[in-house]
Amino acid sequence: MAEPQLSVRSARARDLAHRLARRENRTIADIVERALEAYEIREAGREPASTFYARMAMRDDDDIDLESIIREGRQLNHGIDL
Repeated sequence: MAEPQLSVRSARARDLAHRLARRENRTIADIVERALEAYEIREAGREPASTFYARMAMRDDDDIDLESIIREGRQLNHGIDL
């Protein structure tokens, strides 16, 4: 049975895939799969800011005091010793 194929009509994408495959000593299919997996990981977890804020506004949890959290994490910097 023949392997499934992906057709890309972009000469730039083709050239980039070939160049990366040669440089990484991998197949073009491997380069494309890894690139798409990285893209999925990077983009899938994001949601629009408006959706995030609407979801946060609907929560009944206590408010978080960001100033106190920032103050707790601060460390005094004495500067450089001369």
